[in-house]
Amino acid sequence: MGRSHFKQAIVIGSGPNGLAAAIELARNGISVRVLEAQKTIGGGTRSGELTLPGFVHDICSAVHPLGVASPFFRELPLAAHGLEWIQPPAPLAHPLDDGTAVLLERSIDETGETLDKSDVKAYRKLMKPLVDDWENLVADLLAPIGIPRHPLTAARFGLRGLRSAEGLAKSFFKGTRARALFAGMAAHSLLSLDERATAAFGLMLGLTGHAVGWGFPRGGSQKIADALVSYLRVLGGEVIADSPVETIDDLLSPERAVLCDLSTRGLLKIAGHKLPKDYRRKLENFRVGNAAFKIDWALNAPIPWKAKECARAGTVHLGGTFEEIAESERAPSKGKNPEKPYVLVAQPSLFDSSRAPEGKHTAWGYCHVPNGSTFDMTERIENQIERFAPGFRDCIITKKITAPAELERHNANLVGGNISGGSQDIAQLFLRPTRQMYSTPLENLYLCSASTPPGGGVHGMCGYYAARRVLKQK
Repeated sequence: MGRSHFKQAIVIGSGPNGLAAAIELARNGISVRVLEAQKTIGGGTRSGELTLPGFVHDICSAVHPLGVASPFFRELPLAAHGLEWIQPPAPLAHPLDDGTAVLLERSIDETGETLDKSDVKAYRKLMKPLVDDWENLVADLLAPIGIPRHPLTAARFGLRGLRSAEGLAKSFFKGTRARALFAGMAAHSLLSLDERATAAFGLMLGLTGHAVGWGFPRGGSQKIADALVSYLRVLGGEVIADSPVETIDDLLSPERAVLCDLSTRGLLKIAGHKLPKDYRRKLENFRVGNAAFKIDWALNAPIPWKAKECARAGTVHLGGTFEEIAESERAPSKGKNPEKPYVLVAQPSLFDSSRAPEGKHTAWGYCHVPNGSTFDMTERIENQIERFAPGFRDCIITKKITAPAELERHNANLVGGNISGGSQDIAQLFLRPTRQMYSTPLENLYLCSASTPPGGGVHGMCGYYAARRVLKQK
């Protein structure tokens, strides 16, 4: 491939995708400057003392299975720049009302030991062939749509992943435990579990747990951004915080590419006056998707789970049975706040002592609500934790509540509290936000955020593929 005609690039936004784009461009000889609107860098990978001094909380994302799995991150020397992945003994626990828990273990066989006996063979049949071909599969799944490099593996995944989570779970599993485990993983989609392609989210997260684990950075998610910035600077790149961009008018030039790690609304804000009407309309019609309502807790003790094996897992899914979780995830799609929400809990301080003072702990959790919801879900979230961990409230020293509007104030890409760069329903899963994906009708202007393929998650692949598009520009 010939060298791009660009000599310079401006990247707007320092989230993992913006930093990945900047690194790939800098590795190919382009002079890169990253402009971040906030006073701190990192986008969705920032950490801070949200509650009390000494308690380190992840402000947005906390657990990063796709960060560990990312083909791009894995080829970078991030360990040499301070990034250390912690892998809890079990990636995931899913407690039930009988006082036991289903566990997603690194081993497929050990996971099977926590399922109903009737489902052990079915679970192995579903997961093992794909885990065995993981390296080929992840290369295709974390890539823009096209002819897969490993078509047989991609087809095996696609035949199952393009189904609804409800359809796959009910056809594969007879017992409640495997169905519940799959529901919790599929619900990361922020979609109703009867929608097509929600099975893909459950499969992807289950496979990732077996193949590479659900790791998180020692010291907090900020360490991901810090390592990327450190490496970028070695390559000669520059990162400037507290530098909001109001318009692209003065940034574009024939020898400079501008890449936007922005939501579609963010792109419209700074470039809408220059974009063609039909393209603007497509961006305006890009569906935002459901939101998160998040709480961070400072605790005087670990969460007192009834199912003691939950203490082996970095992530815990709360919501009970498949049917309960499906009902919870159906509610936001109908504009309602769930009565008994599906809750994702991370408990990093069990495995990372740097997160809290000695003898103390942190916990992070959120549920799904309608986009822009103003309803306070605190009591409903804590009721769900108490359901599976009686006495949890007695452990709370203090808490920080982050409703959808505050998520967006902290990071403008989280429009209305959506954390995935826009809805990832089947209509917006592959060609996002338009068929042009990373390119725009405006010469030298590109999009590199989670609003492009392969979508949400801390993996940097949206930025990487946007940068590859730039490098192909002659």
